Amino acid sequence: MRKLRIRTYALFSLVLLLLLPWVFFVAAHFITTQSLHIGAGRPDSYAVPMVAAFAGLLLAFFIIGIRMRRLLLMPLEKMSQAARQIAAGDWDVQLPPSTIREIAEVREGFEVMVNGLLSSHRKQAELEEERRFVIAAVAHDLRTPLFALRGYLDGVEQGIAQTPEQIAKYVDVCKEKSAQLDRLVEDLFTFTKLEYLETELSKNTAGFNDIVQKSIDSLEPQAQKKHISIVAHYAPDDCLIRADSHLMERALSNLLDNAVRHTPAHGRILVQCRQQGDRAAFTIQDSGPGFAQDELKRIFEPLYRGEQSRNRATGGAGLGLTISQRIIRRHGGELAASNHPEGGAILSGWIPVANR
Repeated sequence: MRKLRIRTYALFSLVLLLLLPWVFFVAAHFITTQSLHIGAGRPDSYAVPMVAAFAGLLLAFFIIGIRMRRLLLMPLEKMSQAARQIAAGDWDVQLPPSTIREIAEVREGFEVMVNGLLSSHRKQAELEEERRFVIAAVAHDLRTPLFALRGYLDGVEQGIAQTPEQIAKYVDVCKEKSAQLDRLVEDLFTFTKLEYLETELSKNTAGFNDIVQKSIDSLEPQAQKKHISIVAHYAPDDCLIRADSHLMERALSNLLDNAVRHTPAHGRILVQCRQQGDRAAFTIQDSGPGFAQDELKRIFEPLYRGEQSRNRATGGAGLGLTISQRIIRRHGGELAASNHPEGGAILSGWIPVANR
């Protein structure tokens, strides 16, 4: 339907106000005098036509008022009512159409605003639900090592561990649980920083091979305990990247930690780095069981653990891969997970190289 502007509607209303009384006057004059000649009759012969003209004026006002209420006032009243509904938390609002272009534009803008507010409200609700879930899940994960740590410390204090071997075993377990607590707290802090604080990254030029090697060195003791060999192949020329070195090392360490924890004893982890055009690419392949098909779709979801490969028995909170993906994405890159045809999981990703 073609829409009118308010000034066009006002012009039509003015024409109706001027035309309708005149039509009523002429019609009444013709009915009473049987003539269209005005001015020849007696003065009192215009009484009926004047009354008819006044009735025509009232009818014009009535028609204009009805149309104005339907086309102008009702849409504005509906938008006002819809605004109060939205303020009360009711998002199910219906706005009537209007043939007045300005009112229709306001209505469309109002709908865009409502949709934007609804989308923002849903996102905020999802973030709030995710925040509560993160707090509850991490609190549960913190309680497990804390309970074990307190139990072994009580055992040492009460003299349950009497021989030097038993004491050394209890101390080792306490150190392992404290390290697990430290990892959980660090994961939670990093996840919160990346997800909610939206802080700017302090990017400096660094060698990608050096960052990868530091990540491997930090996981080497853990790999040696399981007799896992980590083999790294680097690009001939160390490609430079602009990155927050600490966060990028943390992302790669999380990926290597995931590989070490899920690789069986005497296994092998292959790390490959290469430059592909304007990208610094890498792959981490382990000799573990790999990811299940349903895991591949959700592997980077916060706090997700598969039934076999990602569970609390491995000491993870389910945030490591999520943190790695978000760190790499904050640097303009991407991270993906897959399985090798011959077995084992593959974590591959890339980040842009520095502009020289």
